[in-house]
Amino acid sequence: MNIKNNINQIKQMLPEGCELIVVSKTQPVDKILEAYDTGHRAFGENKVQELIQKAHLLPTDIQWHLIGHLQTNKVKYIAPFIYLIHSVDSLKLLQEINKQALKANRTISCLLQVYIANEETKFGLSTEEVSALLQSEEFRGFNNIAIKGLMGMASLTAETEQIRS
Repeated sequence: MNIKNNINQIKQMLPEGCELIVVSKTQPVDKILEAYDTGHRAFGENKVQELIQKAHLLPTDIQWHLIGHLQTNKVKYIAPFIYLIHSVDSLKLLQEINKQALKANRTISCLLQVYIANEETKFGLSTEEVSALLQSEEFRGFNNIAIKGLMGMASLTAETEQIRS
């Protein structure tokens, strides 16, 4: 099955209100353009360097999603064009996103990443940290960030009890 058929088939299966983010990490520009030519505009990358390279080569109306871990020192590179950051896992990162969004004269949409897995390779805020952050005075001063929701990475396991918890 080709990219166009795959995208169209998946979109037909999505419940109302859900959006498909085509994960384009490691894919060449020609494959991304093939998906783009179907009318699709939301693409996800997990590495800032790869995202920047592709953003410079591809149409400017693509809605780029950063789906991987983001280091504060790399925010400045994506702030001018990123559509949604899926992996905000600390107050320090939020501070930097707000700072760089202000410099770029825009508001950046973000998802707060909640730590729900029992794995050292996963990142995120505890539920208590999320609550405290959202109620903090400092958070109220972040005028260039729009929190759109939460994101969590579950453990990759077949253990249903671990997944459920």
